Order: sequence, then structure tokens, then C-alpha cells
Amino acid sequence: MMSRFIQSIFAITLVLLSVNFCSAQSSDVSAKVNPDPFQVLTSGKQITIKAAKNIKSIMVWTASGHRIIEQKDVNASSYNFKINVSEKVFFVMLQLADGKIYSEKIGVR
Repeated sequence: MMSRFIQSIFAITLVLLSVNFCSAQSSDVSAKVNPDPFQVLTSGKQITIKAAKNIKSIMVWTASGHRIIEQKDVNASSYNFKINVSEKVFFVMLQLADGKIYSEKIGVR
């Protein structure tokens, strides 16, 4: 009788854990359904940013905090630039035509 009780508790616990695991999986899927509306493409020190909407402004700075690019009124769906400093990690912030601001950390070789 006691082993039947333990089996029931084990089965209930297993069901609750599987439900919790499945709900965690579904929240990860929703994050991929709405990706950023832009892509950062790197080829060595050449960087290309492509966006679904026009880029209004862009700023790039090094991990040490030095601003290397600040361009306003871009008004294009893509922007190209070449990194001319020796650092490997950079941050990109761009504002799209709809006013939304996005940022991303990138690395170059």
C-alpha cells in the first residue's frame, strides 16, 4: 500500500516538472518570433548594418568608452563602416525611422 502511494507521488511530481519544463520552452520560442529588426554583419573590420526600416542615426563606441562613429540623419536601410582602431569589442546603438532605439555588442577580428 505504501509503495502505491510513493508511485502516485512520483507520478504527480513528474507531471508537474514536465509541465513546468514545457512552459519554459514556450517562453524561449516567443523571444525568437520577434527578432531585432536589424542585422549586424562583420567581415574582419568591415561592418555592415542592415535594417528592415530606415536607420535614422547610428553610434559606435569601443568597450573602453571611446566613440568612433556618430552619424545622424542616415536615412538608409543599410550602413557600412570600417573599424580603424585596434580594439576587438564594440557597442552599436541605432535609432530606426520609427523612433525605436536598439543596441548590440559586437566583436571583430
